[in-house]
Amino acid sequence: MDIIKEVPKLKPRPQDGHKGTFGKVGVIAGSLGMTGAAALAGRAALRAGAGLVRVATTRSALPIIAALEPCYTTIPLPEDSAGRISAKALGAILDIVADNDVVAIGPGLGTSTALRSVLETLLQQKDLRLLVDGDGLNNLSRLKGWPQRRQAHLVLTPHPGEMQRLWSGLFRTTLPEDRQAAATEMATVTGAVVALKGAGTIVTDGQRLYINDTGNPGMATAGSGDVLTGVIAALMGQGLDDLDATVLGVYLHGLAGDIAADELGQVSLTATDMIDALPEAFM
Repeated sequence: MDIIKEVPKLKPRPQDGHKGTFGKVGVIAGSLGMTGAAALAGRAALRAGAGLVRVATTRSALPIIAALEPCYTTIPLPEDSAGRISAKALGAILDIVADNDVVAIGPGLGTSTALRSVLETLLQQKDLRLLVDGDGLNNLSRLKGWPQRRQAHLVLTPHPGEMQRLWSGLFRTTLPEDRQAAATEMATVTGAVVALKGAGTIVTDGQRLYINDTGNPGMATAGSGDVLTGVIAALMGQGLDDLDATVLGVYLHGLAGDIAADELGQVSLTATDMIDALPEAFM
């Protein structure tokens, strides 16, 4: 196993760059009562340098999400009776795949049979760069044998609870207490880049491994993972490969949390504070 000791960097921006140069990111997220997750992921992607961010969400959630940030665009999707994205949204979601360089799915989605069907279809899209987080992972954990059908380039960003559910869906063994071993095995079996979140977040593609040293306990707050989703997706859109984007995203996310905590303290830290600190983290 090769240990990554140096954090990757973005290349300087070309003088003739435009929105398309810096990545088009599609975020499929949100549901009734979970609008904040979608907005946080979209805002974080913008702050992390994505040239264009489109947030696709349910029709009822869209006005709230659109009002929270004027700099991303929004796409309305059909919804079910519980306010979650419905199976009827699949056509529009495939259009989003075609129109964007990177797709992130999961924050605030909820879980349902229809969402699992949507996710399974996305996994089978050849050459799609797909980041799955939050409820995307919870839906994924209930799909049987999905690694054998995967064609998309995949990044998974589970917290320990989501990792436990993913593991139970794929393996008959108990999740190892050794976080490095667990993340490496998950990456090897699924062919994904895995970021196992927590103190000392571990990032691996099964062959190379990075242990993060930024971040603090104040970041254990609702929405923190949604911010990370947006940051990694934006870095993917700016040309970094999946592993490098995830390593740098995890590092910058933690650094932004440290910068915010130095100013505000750990107790009062919120996810929006991390987004506000991203510019200084990049600098």
